Amino acid sequence: MTQTQATAASIEVRNATKAYGSFKAMKDVNLHVDAGEFVTLLGPSGSGKTTTLNVIAGFTDLTSGSLEIGGRAVDGLPAHKRNIGVVFQNYSLFPHMTVERNVMYPLTLRKIAPEERRRMVGEALEMVRMSEFAHRYPSELSGGQQQRVALARALVFRPPLLLMDEPLGALDKKLREWLQLEIKRLHRELGTTFVFVTHDQEEALVLSDRIAVFNAGRIEQIGTGRDLYDDPQSLFVGQFIGESTLLRGATSVNAGQTVLTLAGQSVVADTPSAAVKSPVFFLRPERMDLVAPGGASPHANRLRASITEAIYLGAGSKYELRLADGSAATVRLGLDRPTWDIGAEVDVVFSPQDVKVLDGSGLAASDQMAEMMQAH
Repeated sequence: MTQTQATAASIEVRNATKAYGSFKAMKDVNLHVDAGEFVTLLGPSGSGKTTTLNVIAGFTDLTSGSLEIGGRAVDGLPAHKRNIGVVFQNYSLFPHMTVERNVMYPLTLRKIAPEERRRMVGEALEMVRMSEFAHRYPSELSGGQQQRVALARALVFRPPLLLMDEPLGALDKKLREWLQLEIKRLHRELGTTFVFVTHDQEEALVLSDRIAVFNAGRIEQIGTGRDLYDDPQSLFVGQFIGESTLLRGATSVNAGQTVLTLAGQSVVADTPSAAVKSPVFFLRPERMDLVAPGGASPHANRLRASITEAIYLGAGSKYELRLADGSAATVRLGLDRPTWDIGAEVDVVFSPQDVKVLDGSGLAASDQMAEMMQAH
């Protein structure tokens, strides 16, 4: 394949608000995307992520704020003049056109010479591994094949920016995972700037250089997947990205540590809570261990619990537990750790440095969000 690497465009969204009457779908959003970066807009339904993508694409005008693509202000510039590739969840292929003609369509609009069009279409189909299907119609393809054709059509004219709005949402799990790796490969090979919208946090972690977590029209936090998982700056981000355990109780500060009392047991966090309104202890399931009651452990913190569910995951086991105050906890253990049966009494042990102290003043809303995500 003789494809050339595309020129990539940066994105700068400043103080962006989009209002529909009294409802604000975007509230003072600021987002910078470097040229060639893969950024995912992640959040629940109605959080503002798709509205932000539509603003970048030119499908929606801002109420206030500004937008630059490649260092050029594009406010008011119609979508067809922004030179952006877009891939939708529903593929949007022309049913009366073959795969080849579907992919060629953007080149025809740009009045590219026929011989050059054929060459570029051939490269694009080879890029998504669909060359042998060039003369089939969309109805003769599987969902995954149709999505690859949609990718080829969006990339065939080498746009400096590719936008994707939940393009894998209609596919089964195995096909989604395979296409995630294909999209990651295409980004690496082409060097184009990719902006991807999803509500699936695992998908965001697989694909992205950075992730912007949206909530109620705002960006709560933006960073690498590791940043968001290991160092969430809000309870919303912590609970939206991955599994977690929350410990709630009376807190105090002692020698720079936060001390939390739960059902007569005290645990400590290395993080002081002076700047937090309503402190809660936040823990990831991989940061905890299980030992027999009173058993030896190198970890300073210890809470009595009973196992309510034991799930074998292949690479280890996940345990759901009930703590002494009636709250729930989740622990994941590797294959090198002992296994436990449902009903067993255990001690949950963990280190003070693995506890993050977060503001729990919005806990009721976060609990509703967590229930929504579990239901989803």
